Amino acid sequence: MTVATAELGTAPYIVHANGLVEPAQTVAVQSQVGGVLMRVHFKEGDEVKAGQVLFEIDPRPFKAALDQAVAVLARDEANAQSSQRDADRYAALVLKDFVTKSQADQAFAAAAAAKAVVSADKAAVDNAKFNLENATIAAPITGKTGVLLVKQGNLVKPGSVPPLVVINQIHPIDVHFTVPDRELPLVQKYSSGAKKLRVIATPRGDASAEVGEFNMLDNGVDTTTGTVTLKAQFANPAGHLWPGQFVAVAVELYVQEGAVLVPTTAVMTGQDGQFVFVVTADNKAVVHPVTSGLVVGDLTVIEKGIEVGSKVVTDGQSRLTPNAKVEISQPAAEPAAQPAVKPAVKPAVKPAAKPAAKPAGKISGGAP
Repeated sequence: MTVATAELGTAPYIVHANGLVEPAQTVAVQSQVGGVLMRVHFKEGDEVKAGQVLFEIDPRPFKAALDQAVAVLARDEANAQSSQRDADRYAALVLKDFVTKSQADQAFAAAAAAKAVVSADKAAVDNAKFNLENATIAAPITGKTGVLLVKQGNLVKPGSVPPLVVINQIHPIDVHFTVPDRELPLVQKYSSGAKKLRVIATPRGDASAEVGEFNMLDNGVDTTTGTVTLKAQFANPAGHLWPGQFVAVAVELYVQEGAVLVPTTAVMTGQDGQFVFVVTADNKAVVHPVTSGLVVGDLTVIEKGIEVGSKVVTDGQSRLTPNAKVEISQPAAEPAAQPAVKPAVKPAVKPAAKPAAKPAGKISGGAP
């Protein structure tokens, strides 16, 4: 049988969940014009920047269409100017009754029609410029490219399926996870402040954890599962988080300061509730009813029942009876204190002076 000393420390309230990594943005790059894909300016899996040229479609048909539209515009502008001069002359002549009002109206209508044709030609020029510009396709966002779905030399069409390539933004990256609706009031309370909640995501089979910030609470509870969806964002500088990956998530809602901490194995449950065996100064095992609080790793917060410095039995309680006389002997070698929370989630309990739950010795003996 072993004992440990109740220590004073801090106890964070941590909600654990399973999460799914999703890119902050996903763009399926498609062509807005049709033509032969002439050049690809990146390799599959490359990181690309927003505005970086990715593809070039044969621009010659679009350049020819633009030249034709510009020429038509020049011709129709000349016609419009001639029609406007005729209209101005007829306007002067009709005042002197040299021409009829009907002839003047026809000249005005011809000038207006020529002006409208010029406006249509300008729109055609703008459309030809747009098509020529879109023969060069740039990255709309910064991110990582996937598999090249259309190879160089193929004929592409506007909006065709599959897209040319898919870009995922992974710096930063999002993690979606769900928590039971019973945690919703606490999440709402502690996420509404100016300080962002700290969220830790640990990929499966990977000891390295990423620290991010909570940034979204869904607007409803899933009535099928009784859970609510949350989202956190991670800078992900080393790329440990990957789209589609499952991760273990820990959200630290608040921290209880000045908590009395004992190993969880010291807390027993009987007919009258929870209790611990406390070893008194005269080496007797006395039963102390307790009220437990947060469970942090392998430690439990004792809200009421014992004080800091009390020696509690952590193993072998089944062989003890109340007020049993015990003899404490020092162990041959003291084991190292275990952290309160897994290293991937960062040690959550910070003892005030010495490590929590440090073994104080062994108990031998039983009822006197």
